[in-house]
Amino acid sequence: MELLVQSIRDYAIFMLDPRGRIVSWNAGAQHIKGYTAEEIIGTHFSVFYPPEDVAAGKPFKGLEAAASDGRWEGEGWRVRKDGTRFWASVVITALRDARGELRGFGKVTRDLTERRSMARALDERGLLLGRLVQAQEQERRRIASDVHDDTIQSMVSVGMRLRVLEEGLPEEHAAGVRALGDAVEAAVGRLRDLAFRLRLPGDGLAEGLASYLEREMRGMTYELVNHLEREPPAEAAITVFRICQEALTNVRKHAGAVAVAVELASLDGGVHVRVRDDGVGISHQGGLDGHFGLIEMRERAETAGGWWSIRGAPGAGTTVDFWVPAVARHPS
Repeated sequence: MELLVQSIRDYAIFMLDPRGRIVSWNAGAQHIKGYTAEEIIGTHFSVFYPPEDVAAGKPFKGLEAAASDGRWEGEGWRVRKDGTRFWASVVITALRDARGELRGFGKVTRDLTERRSMARALDERGLLLGRLVQAQEQERRRIASDVHDDTIQSMVSVGMRLRVLEEGLPEEHAAGVRALGDAVEAAVGRLRDLAFRLRLPGDGLAEGLASYLEREMRGMTYELVNHLEREPPAEAAITVFRICQEALTNVRKHAGAVAVAVELASLDGGVHVRVRDDGVGISHQGGLDGHFGLIEMRERAETAGGWWSIRGAPGAGTTVDFWVPAVARHPS
């Protein structure tokens, strides 16, 4: 039986002591979670849970329920050794001796990430999400066109008239008109930046991000590493681009970074993205209250059926990690 358990690769099967420390490890556990037996045995199993779930006490509640009822089942995100997450089906079974004493727990985990992505792509919610993302982008393009073709052109015309007016005035009056002209030019520049950010630049996700990095990260060293096996569906590409856009805006405005790297990779039937900078890092791993940009990134990823995380020690840069499914949604 032990040889059979050790050889199974589709299921992570391992034992915990009564406190939740790992005491055994099979090939499936290494395959799914990424740790070797030498690296993980003796570690508390809460290491597999996202920080927000650990803070909420979910690992301990699962053990308590299993100890009380004999068995606990659930699904949720779990964390691999490399920091990426997968959607797991988990069963925890209490193990008792002949006298009824709790000797530990048996834990079986299965990776359901791709199955979950396929199911969400075909359900009504997934189809509505795809239409909503497309509609939002159409509205962004319409606003960008209106700003560029109407508002900016009108303000450029006003600026030109102010320059002409300035030339015919005595210096004591020309100074005030010149200041107005400068303010109009600055406003035109901000509106052009807004119109650029509203549109998806380039043709395809990687090209769009390359164009965005070239324009918005001037003065910094930047790198785009593209390991995508194929171009993701439109709604996935849009979601990824918008989250990257917000992450890069935070780097530019707040990180004090010299360099930033964006890494794209195909993973679990979706797109995994890592945005790393060498800036000031973050001072805590706590809640996101008041950090609208961070909340928006997380909500975008989670609404799409994916996950999002941020980490970084003070002075050691920041890493934003996220994954969204990239399954084409075909209405029935």
